[in-house]
Amino acid sequence: MNVVAEMLLETPAPAAIWATLWILTLPAVLLLASPEAMRNPGELLRTLARYLRLPAGRGEKRRELALEALAATQFAEEVRVAADRAALAAGRWHERWETASDEVTEAWQAWLDADARLRVRRAAAVFGTPWSAQTPTEYAARERFLHKAVRTAADNGWLPAAAVADALAGRAGWDARLHPLEQELVVFTAAAGHLRDRYERAVEAEAAARHDATLARRTSDSLRQESWIAAGRAAELRRLLPARMSVTTATSEPAVAAVWH
Repeated sequence: MNVVAEMLLETPAPAAIWATLWILTLPAVLLLASPEAMRNPGELLRTLARYLRLPAGRGEKRRELALEALAATQFAEEVRVAADRAALAAGRWHERWETASDEVTEAWQAWLDADARLRVRRAAAVFGTPWSAQTPTEYAARERFLHKAVRTAADNGWLPAAAVADALAGRAGWDARLHPLEQELVVFTAAAGHLRDRYERAVEAEAAARHDATLARRTSDSLRQESWIAAGRAAELRRLLPARMSVTTATSEPAVAAVWH
């Protein structure tokens, strides 16, 4: 037997003092748990008296139930917040998917238009091109025609902006010596290839966006279902609490507290 226990058994005065102090400080503990409880001190004292009369085992069981309800309520709140955020994210991913789908449609139409222009130009090329002498003046005129044709195609989105620099430098297959009709055929061919590549990239991007949107929606649905289950469990545990005890969640922060009413 330790010294404290020996003293309490042999000298009852310290034990009585200790018990009195414990009883007197218990209302302060309840006040810290719920300031609203002090609005009705009489009801608080009556509730306190009822719990002081509870057997030790029964009181411990209720305390454990309260702690379990606290944990379940806090978990339900955290899952609800996560589900709300996942729903917002799923909405944004769905918008990206819709944008990617629109880009596929636009890229497909642009490729069809470019292919139609190319077919028309190829049909005209069957008749050949008129012959003209390769003089410096003729070469300068063809060079200006090529630069203008490439710049116009780039402005219309048929060619990338880098094609203009390549044409000005005479690289990447751009040949100013060709006849203007042949140059048009080269420009339309390059434009059709570029727009086809853009369409294929748009299809890949749309598939990736669809996959991400589907995954985000599944995650959101799963979290929402988990939120419902957690909220139901927390509500069930709160119904088992005493009538004068409840579990509340602060709206400004995720902290959860047990309060007396």
